Amino acid sequence: MGGQKSALLAESICDWWSLAGVDGLVGEEPAGWLVLPPANDAAPPKLKAPAAEPEAMPLPAALQRQEAPVAPAAKGPVVFPEDWAAFQNWLAEDPDVPGSQWDARRVLPTGNPGAPLMLFTAWPEVDDQRDGALFAGPAGTLLDAMLRAIGASRADCYVASLAITRPPGGRCDERDTAELDRLLWHHLRLAGPERLLLIGSDIVRMAANIALADARGRLLDVNQDGRKMETVAVAHPAMLLARPAHKAAAWDSLKLFNRGR
Repeated sequence: MGGQKSALLAESICDWWSLAGVDGLVGEEPAGWLVLPPANDAAPPKLKAPAAEPEAMPLPAALQRQEAPVAPAAKGPVVFPEDWAAFQNWLAEDPDVPGSQWDARRVLPTGNPGAPLMLFTAWPEVDDQRDGALFAGPAGTLLDAMLRAIGASRADCYVASLAITRPPGGRCDERDTAELDRLLWHHLRLAGPERLLLIGSDIVRMAANIALADARGRLLDVNQDGRKMETVAVAHPAMLLARPAHKAAAWDSLKLFNRGR
């Protein structure tokens, strides 16, 4: 190979090596050809830590996840006292009395358990809860007039409510109703009245398993330990004040107590 083309080729190769940064085939200092040269890459720059994200605002309480409530330990059936005095003290003080859980103020029975006529309602009305006595206010005034019409007075009666506090909205759920049903029959057994006046649609349904409208002018079949009590049902006086047209139905039932007397 020779000639002008060879010279140009050699010059091109030298230019390429020069551009590649090779100034000479051999350096002035001895080199260990088998030793790996140190890395000549510059240390990578340290990455700047990302700026901390702003702390998220907490969710409103209504949107926060709520822990599931721990169910209270199941209790067995409440044991009702068998002695009359112990039963009355239990109603007044025991925290496990069914129907005492809705209000701190208890509305307790009044009168003598040996009275021939027992007045029984489901729970206190709003006025009763406020005043701490059953059949308070205008409803009580009307009840007294109803009793006078059959020759009785409240002072001669045993007056009680099944629950000693008022449930919210005047309604209780099935679990509470089951315990109140047990208490109802225990209370009647201890009181042992000759005659029973059920006052209000709730107690009529629970004690006689009948609607108040169907009880008009009827003696009801209420048995306690095989003993029948002469029983009639009337609307609560508070309802009679709001709906006077129902007074006639109440009288149709009340006058049954005067039959044969």
